[in-house]
Amino acid sequence: MRIKHLAVAGAAIVGIAAVPAPAFADDPSPAPAVNLAGTSFLTAVPIGASQPVQVGAVTGDYLYWQFTAEAGQRPDLTATVALPDKGRTGDESWIIEVFDGLRRRQACVAGEQSPVAGKDDAQVTLGCRLRQVRSWAEPQDGDPLPGTYYVRLSSTAVPETDLGLPLKVGLTLRTPTGDQDADQGELAKPLVPDNQPGTVLTAPAPSPSATAEAEESSFSTDWLPDFSGRWFWTAGGGILAALTGLFGFSLTRRRRGV
Repeated sequence: MRIKHLAVAGAAIVGIAAVPAPAFADDPSPAPAVNLAGTSFLTAVPIGASQPVQVGAVTGDYLYWQFTAEAGQRPDLTATVALPDKGRTGDESWIIEVFDGLRRRQACVAGEQSPVAGKDDAQVTLGCRLRQVRSWAEPQDGDPLPGTYYVRLSSTAVPETDLGLPLKVGLTLRTPTGDQDADQGELAKPLVPDNQPGTVLTAPAPSPSATAEAEESSFSTDWLPDFSGRWFWTAGGGILAALTGLFGFSLTRRRRGV
């Protein structure tokens, strides 16, 4: 009897294990759509790869977003601006720009970065593909490095009467992988700025040893300037000018006496 119960329980366990799991268990949930945009670097709205962005704005606004890029990626941005169908009086010029964490403008190697929309155009499409993000670079280089990047979308030339007209903006970010063997190196710290507006950064309290060293150095002669050839030329010129003035004064006094 006990063997029979064990067999039934084992069959039940096998049946439960054989039930297929839901199809959505392994699929990651899609990222929520972004319906906001910042008005400056400090208020830039974070976005992710393949995350839909749909924002309502008006003509003349500056729209900012930010995203994170890793070494080996080639960020590719596509923006679509749905222009108002009524009320426009002329052509409009638009531009999409990308800056790294140090506020350095990055070059676009592909895409229409600054198109012009005609008076009767319903929309305008902009694009910017960055160079491959490198894992390291020389200090004087402007190559893209891992860290935070900022996207700015704005109109550069628009009739004054068209300012304030409503429009809709869509933005898409893709981060395909490039050549992983393009460079070999490692960045010590990502280029992520400390954006905390209104926060006062307090310096750490000095240690007793540092205070004692500062007191000792207060009696040193480090405040004296380093004498160089410029000091001697300046002093010599001053002395020569003084002697010339005295000589001229003596001639003047002598003529008055005569």
